[in-house]
This record gives sequence, C-alpha cells and structure tokens, in this order.
Amino acid sequence: MNSPLIFIFLLITLLLPACSDKPNNDVDWPLYGNKYNNQRYSELSQINHTNVPRLKLAWKYTTGIKGTFQTSPIVKDGVMYITTPFNDVIALDAKTGKEKWRYQHQLKSNNFCCGPANRGPAMSDNKIFTVTIDGRLIALNEHNGDVLWDKAITDTSAGNAEVVNAIIDIKEFEGAVQTGQTGYSANLAPQVYDGLVYIGITGAGYGLHIEQEKDGELILSVGSFSGGGHGLRGFMMAFDSETGDEVWRWYSVPDKGWEGNWTKQLDYGPKLNRDIEQEKRDFAKYSDTWKLGGGSIWTNPTIDPESGLIFIGTGNPSPQMDGSTRPGDNLYTVSLVALELKTGKLRWYYQQVPHDRWGYDVASPPILFDYQDKGKTIKAIGQASKLGWFFIHERETGTLIRKSKPFISQENLFALPSENGTRIVPGTLGATSWSPAAYSPVNKTVYIAGTYQPSLFISRKLTPEPGRPWQSYTFFRKTDEPDWGTLTAIDVKSGNIVWQNRMDEPMVGGTLATAGNIVFTGEGNGNFNAFDASTGKLLWQYRSEFGVNAPPISYSINGRQYITVAAGGNKLYGYKTGDEVLTFTLDD
Repeated sequence: MNSPLIFIFLLITLLLPACSDKPNNDVDWPLYGNKYNNQRYSELSQINHTNVPRLKLAWKYTTGIKGTFQTSPIVKDGVMYITTPFNDVIALDAKTGKEKWRYQHQLKSNNFCCGPANRGPAMSDNKIFTVTIDGRLIALNEHNGDVLWDKAITDTSAGNAEVVNAIIDIKEFEGAVQTGQTGYSANLAPQVYDGLVYIGITGAGYGLHIEQEKDGELILSVGSFSGGGHGLRGFMMAFDSETGDEVWRWYSVPDKGWEGNWTKQLDYGPKLNRDIEQEKRDFAKYSDTWKLGGGSIWTNPTIDPESGLIFIGTGNPSPQMDGSTRPGDNLYTVSLVALELKTGKLRWYYQQVPHDRWGYDVASPPILFDYQDKGKTIKAIGQASKLGWFFIHERETGTLIRKSKPFISQENLFALPSENGTRIVPGTLGATSWSPAAYSPVNKTVYIAGTYQPSLFISRKLTPEPGRPWQSYTFFRKTDEPDWGTLTAIDVKSGNIVWQNRMDEPMVGGTLATAGNIVFTGEGNGNFNAFDASTGKLLWQYRSEFGVNAPPISYSINGRQYITVAAGGNKLYGYKTGDEVLTFTLDD
C-alpha cells in the first residue's frame, strides 16, 4: 500500500469513533420499557458508576395536577410525552422541559374504581395513544395534541361495586373512608406494534379499599365480600391504530373450563390450602360465576415479534379474597399469558396461584431475555411476582425453567384467614407490585423493587339484615410491625441474590439499568438514587419534596445523556403526592 493510501486509511480509522459519538447523535426512549422486550435497559454509558456523583438537575416541570403520579415518559426526536393523573397528555422539549402542547382530558364519568393514576403513553406513526380512567382509548396528533379519534373501551358503570356501609357494624372500621371498589377502568401504558394498539382493562375484582387513621398513621384495608353477585370479567383488546376499530378481544376468564384442574399443589413446590372436594360439590351451584370472574390486566404488555406473541399478566379472581362462590382454579387469573399478536388466540398460560385468595396478581411487566443453559441459548421470559420469586419460563411454551431465591421473606404463604387475623408475608402490597423490574443483558441480572409488609388475613361475619346479600367480609390489614422496602439484584442464571439493599419504606415505582453499570430507582420519602449495578453501593442521591414512585428512563440529545423520573408520590402507599417531572444530566 502506497503512502497516500496509508494516510487516508489511518485518517478514516481515527475519524470513525468520533463519527459514532458525534454530538448530534440522539437516542430515544420510544416505548414503555424502551424496547418491546421490556428490559428497561439503556445502552447509554456517558453517565457511569464513576461520574454519576456529578449528576445535576437539568430541568424540572410541574404539571399542576398533584396526585399519584406513575407515568413512564417516552421520548422521540427530542420531544418527551407524559401522562398525568386524571389523564392529561403533555409534550415537552426533552432538552429544556419547555411545554410544547397539552391535551386536557374531560372525564365523561367520575365512576372509576382505582384512583386517578396513569402509567404512560405509547406512540406510533405520528400518533400518541393513551387510555383513561373513564374507560377510553384516545389517539392524539403527535405534533399538536389534537384528538384524532376517541373510542370507548367499555361501560364503566357495569357491575355491582362493593360499598363501605356494608361493614359499618364492624367496630374496627369506624371512620373508614372508601377509596376503591370493583369497577372497570384503564391505567396501563398501551403497547403498539404493526398497526395494532394493545390495551387491557382494570378494576375487575378490585375489591373494597378502605382508608382510616390509627394514631396518626394511615391504615389500609383491602378485601371482599362473600355471597357473590359482584365483580367483573377482565379482558385484553387490540385496536386498529389508524381507525380505532376493535380487532380482537381476549377474556382473561373463559366461559368454559374456568374450573381448571382443581390444583392442590403447585408445580414449583407449595401446597394450596383448598378443600377440593367441597369446591367440586359447590361447582354446579356456582358454575356461571365466570361472568364476574375478575382477572384485570394491570401491566404493560411485552411483545416478541419473532414468535408473533404478546405476553400479559392477569389479576386476581373475583370476589377478591373469598373463594366460596368461585370453586375451581379460576382460569386464567393470576397468570402469565401468551397470546397471538394478530388474533388474540391463547398460545399458553402459566397460573402462578390457582384459586387465589391473597391478591397475588401478575402485576409487574414480564421481561424477555436470552437464558444460557448447558451451552444452549433459550429464549426466555421472566416475571417478578407478588409472591417474592422471579419466575423464568421458556418463551414458546411457558414451561417453567426456574424460580429465583425469594427476594422477600415468605411467611405463612397461602394460609387461610381467621377471625383474629393470620399473619402473612408477603401481605397487602405483595412482594413487588406493578413496579417494572429492569434487566441488564451485560450483567445477566434483574433488579427488583420490593416490599416487606406483614399483614393480617382476617374474616369477619356480617350481621344479617334486609338488603345485605353478603355473609362475611374477608380482608388484609397491615400489622403494627415495621415494614420496609428492598432493592434486589438477582442473577438469572442461578436464581441467586447478587446483592440486596434494605430501603426505609416499601418500594413502588420501578427500576432502570444502564450500560454505565448503574441502577436508578426512587423511594416514597423523595429520594431518587443511583446504585452501582454490580455491588449495590449507593453512588448518588437527589431529594424531592414528593415521593419518587414512577419508573425512570434515559435518553440522549446532541450527545448528552439524560435521566428522567416523575416525582408525585403514591396515595395508596401513603407517600406525599405531587406533580414534578425531574430530569438530570452531568454537570459541565
């Protein structure tokens, strides 16, 4: 090679890295979990475990709507899109936080079951998609927020909701305020793929949520009535993204075969406390209760384009904590489910808790990753369960590969209620709730925000009276013991815990893992934290006035990496509610 060619070759070689890192390289966060696999992993590494102490607040935006704030922003071409409590949608300049446009939602009904929160928008083909607590799916113009179409998902007034005055003769509920009940709503972030918008309905079998104060502390009780007659049937839907027309609907409770296999013992070990023979005797009397069978879809769907499947988690059966009127396994509630993307046809399901009585919904979004076993690569799906295990399945069939070591200690799992209360862990809030976990494909590690909260499982008889169809009220109530949170790193290959940090309060909101070897997560006390992903060491912390109980994201503009999280607390957990969107970057 002659000298001029050598010079040109060397020059090109030197310039290539500079070109790949050029300042105008933007990296979006276009989906709820960044990619369809829902790993919540950012390949950006400008912010790393050595320089993260230099993080500073780049901008702060206040929405003006203070309430449980769970949005996971999406970012495309330098514009950030967020949703607020009560369903406004806002577009912001992702570099400065300046508002570009705002859609203000006008509720068509105030009859929503489960609080005002929304978990984020979706986008595709110049449209922003959002669901609402009054049961609507809306498509907005990406550039100005104009409504392109607005479709009713369902009738939010359907069903018979539980009411607090049904338990007014129980002395311990004096002064209780009702905060939730069974009733259709929607709050998940939609998923969009190949011309279809995928959403699920919530509030089917939500149960009676009650708040009251004891010695100045907020006490939460969650429960349901015996006797039947209340509840709704959950479902998943796909809509045409251009027209808003319904394409398919899958019910999480089938009209035939709801009873399942009358499971006595779970294939992953534990036995269930069930009187199977009595359930079989009762089945003829209650064979049509599938119509009110529960099974909400609380979680963002995960998509595998290669297999043509969409994966969802389903909620508890209805009535929530009383199984007397719903004999059988109550398919397909409390299950990880695989459906065909184009048709909604069931491919497989894995029921974590048949005949669930403890509210152990499959709530945290499932995650797709490659699993190595004996030199082979298995396409896997994992899910952080309310039971306290991270389950790993073969993606095509749902076959259970392994469950992790418990990331929350388990006590009296699947015990029955008693008049004085049976102590159970995980309790009311589960080991982890809807909080999305993050997965690092580099570390082969999943990061889970968890909760340790002992609860009493109680059943109280109700005084018979005219107009009262229920004989008892069964509910969870937290104990007077201390509770706390955990942030846990689990090696997916072995299922072992790599590290675990005990946090001051129960954790809710989710995690973010980055190529900078950092895990970001927030706390109800207002702390927003960065931890070393390998060791769990706290590297950086910011304190907000409000609880940081939403999932963080990361993106870059002009070669600068940003971290964004909503700080607006969570009323259900007792964390201070607010209206902040916080964005951080490295100092200069």
